[in-house]
Amino acid sequence: MSAPDDKDDELAGTEQPFVSHLIELRDRLVRALIAVGVVFGGLCLWPGPAGLYDLMAAPLVAHLPKGTTLIATSVISPFLVPLKITLIAALLVALPVVLYQLWAFIAPGLYRHEKTLVLPLVISSTILFFVGVAFCYFFVFGQVFRFIQQFAPKSITAAPDIEAYLSFVLTMFIAFGAAFEVPVAVVVLARMGLVGIDKLKAFRGYFIVLAFIVAAIVTPPDVVSQLALAIPMCILYEIGIWSAALFIRHTKAPEAEGEKAA
Repeated sequence: MSAPDDKDDELAGTEQPFVSHLIELRDRLVRALIAVGVVFGGLCLWPGPAGLYDLMAAPLVAHLPKGTTLIATSVISPFLVPLKITLIAALLVALPVVLYQLWAFIAPGLYRHEKTLVLPLVISSTILFFVGVAFCYFFVFGQVFRFIQQFAPKSITAAPDIEAYLSFVLTMFIAFGAAFEVPVAVVVLARMGLVGIDKLKAFRGYFIVLAFIVAAIVTPPDVVSQLALAIPMCILYEIGIWSAALFIRHTKAPEAEGEKAA
């Protein structure tokens, strides 16, 4: 098969020297870091590192015995831990800008049908990650902490360490954020032709078992958090199958559409 003429190539004339790519990559990274820095500065002013930590700790504090607070076992923990929370929050808030810089860097090297594939995946994966984090914070934390306090012996006074709580929160946020990416993973696998829609449907039963195994590994050893992770994963898998069929239909390469018509 002969190579297509330059006039038929959407990317003809867009090649740049390697150094130009490095310079553009540097500029994109600087802009992303500036966005994170600006948001970090704004969050330091309001509500402040202490206010952000209080907000993050609110679901746990609400279920601790009255008058009980979190403790710091390190001298510098009351200073460093809230700063870490502020930096993480700044990265999440600035994530759309960071992803836009990534998209602006790779977009010129993509064909039109590839852009219709990548951009929706970037946007949807970002939204789904935030939805997973919000679901964990507003629903799962309250249920988990309530469940744990119900089984706590009366002779024990719960006073969690702030660094341990930060580690727990980040683990849960990442677990739920990643779990809510299931539809994106299903769409990518199907769109790349690695797995067909029929095979995805046939794998449904195995995925349910896999979802509960993953939930048992990444969440605390309580039924509430495991069900709160496994059930959404199963629902999102079904959404992924439906989305994959729709996505494949609208993101085919021009030559693939031409072969199908022939």
